[in-house]
Amino acid sequence: LFDFMGKLTQQPSLYLDVCCQNEEPRLPLHTSIVLFLLSYCECKFFKVYLVFKKPSSSESLRSQLPEHLDSSDVQSEALPQLVRDCRLPAVLDETGQLCRAGLAVVLRHIINKTIEADPSRNDVLALLGFKKTCLKACAEVSRWTRLCEIEIPSAVEEHLQNPANDDQQVPLSILTLERRLAEPVRVHNDDKIRRRKLQEQRREESAESQENLDSESGLGQSSQACDGLELRAALAKLSVDSVPALTTRENSEIRKVKTADLPPLEHVFAEGLYFTLTDSLNQYFLVVFLFLFHPFLAKACGLLLSIPQAPTSGLPILSAEDNPHSLPVEEEEGREMAPEVPFVGGPRPTMTKLKENGIEAVFTPHPCPSWTLPWESLPGAINPTEGKMSNIRAVRKMQQLNNLVARVTELARPGYTIVDFCSGTGHVGIVLAHTLPDCQVILIENKEESLVRAQSRSAELGLKNIGFIQANLDYFTGPFHIGVALHACGVATDMVMEHCIQAGAAFVISPCCYGFIQNAVKFSFPKSKRFQDTLTSKEHMILCRFADQTAVQLPPDRRLIGKQCMGLVDLDRSWAAETHGYSVRVMTMEPESCSPKNNMLVGRPLQKSGLEVTAGRLEEAVHN
Repeated sequence: LFDFMGKLTQQPSLYLDVCCQNEEPRLPLHTSIVLFLLSYCECKFFKVYLVFKKPSSSESLRSQLPEHLDSSDVQSEALPQLVRDCRLPAVLDETGQLCRAGLAVVLRHIINKTIEADPSRNDVLALLGFKKTCLKACAEVSRWTRLCEIEIPSAVEEHLQNPANDDQQVPLSILTLERRLAEPVRVHNDDKIRRRKLQEQRREESAESQENLDSESGLGQSSQACDGLELRAALAKLSVDSVPALTTRENSEIRKVKTADLPPLEHVFAEGLYFTLTDSLNQYFLVVFLFLFHPFLAKACGLLLSIPQAPTSGLPILSAEDNPHSLPVEEEEGREMAPEVPFVGGPRPTMTKLKENGIEAVFTPHPCPSWTLPWESLPGAINPTEGKMSNIRAVRKMQQLNNLVARVTELARPGYTIVDFCSGTGHVGIVLAHTLPDCQVILIENKEESLVRAQSRSAELGLKNIGFIQANLDYFTGPFHIGVALHACGVATDMVMEHCIQAGAAFVISPCCYGFIQNAVKFSFPKSKRFQDTLTSKEHMILCRFADQTAVQLPPDRRLIGKQCMGLVDLDRSWAAETHGYSVRVMTMEPESCSPKNNMLVGRPLQKSGLEVTAGRLEEAVHN
């Protein structure tokens, strides 16, 4: 248990990867950018461990590390178990039970800890951008986060390991960023700043006209152009000694100008006018890439300047004047929106087409519909009624948990590791950890607030067989035996299934938000060959859209069609999993009223030997 929890420390531990090239240790890009932010924030909150996969020392790297850094070397096999289960960088908290993994999560955590220690650091807080959401959306959902956190760093890192030839093409991720940066700037106060810019432009035009008149009359006086409005707005957000004041309220003539006729804003930083985490990632990556891949492009970039008042870190970063483009403020942008599907005739033509090809929704009978947890004897911190939800919703949540816990208990064996994906505040994982003390339970969630709440509930119960990981799902790489997810929205269900299949683990998943499946980037639909041979992608999306029509307020016949659509979408998922050697059952939670999204996918890998496969099929036949 102590190995699973990790070694308790007096301060959070930050683990950074070190790789070797030509037998010499070097800092990968993810590690370099974390060190840069530590230096920029002057953060001394963490004990830093440089992780080596082979016996080595960081002595030759000391000149590249910030002077104030308290660091030690550690071998990868000596890492605490939670950290070992994740991709680096990662932070393990003081308890050894909560691990934060992934570049965006770790960078945001460094900023939050810096502000927590010194609330006056507004320059650091500004790195999180408007509404403090910069790079908050996980990479599986946000295409922008994935581009910044994974695709661009991977492209640059790959080039560092395999230097490019003169005729090598620019990686697609770099071109994608360039295309996005060329889009117009959109910030939350866009209209107001553009009107101020129009007012300044007219003042300058008036001054130039007066200067021309003076020149023609022989006076020879000249006016000095003022600094750009965008640059002054950007500098106002940074800690600099003096910032020219923005222009005052525009006059009535300016206020009457249509928005479409206002001048566009010039780009200063990647997400608009203000320096954010996005710039600390991408501009550093692009500098490295340009100088190593296309020196002639780097020359065109101009001078490399430091950020105002940023401590010297030895890591270059592009200045405001070097970036002529920008990226719009993140706006649900990770989702690649599919074109609108015309719902002529609703889902019935699609369902009829499937039926004509022998495909109908089939639900396995529930094996133990009356099974329930002993709620009255369970500690209060486990009961959903202790949370911030209505009594009716709490009762439904308990019914949902009865279904999932029953299925996981059926699959679990002593010593198993169970992963609660998209765990939220821990309703499923905490019940499992309490109910199965001989198993290890890991809760994975991207939202920090939810995971901290789950950890607090676990501490109240004194659970020792539980761990918490704040990370995008892809950053979890550890082995496990059973994956569980309650109401995994949209393609989150498919991501959890994929993760379980890759690990050879059983799964118990309750899908949700079928309509969001249309926003998939990572997966293509339909997934199974029989569905692909029968339906187009648009027809599949019709099923997904109408699978969400199961709310209790709807007419019964409409809810029935929605339920059938849910069954068809999940049948496609189950058939796709069976091609990977899985046996999958699609069943309905009991009672059906516990949730409008009451489907449950229960899958287990079949054994390899013929005898074991036969036995497994026999067991499935008994269940069915």
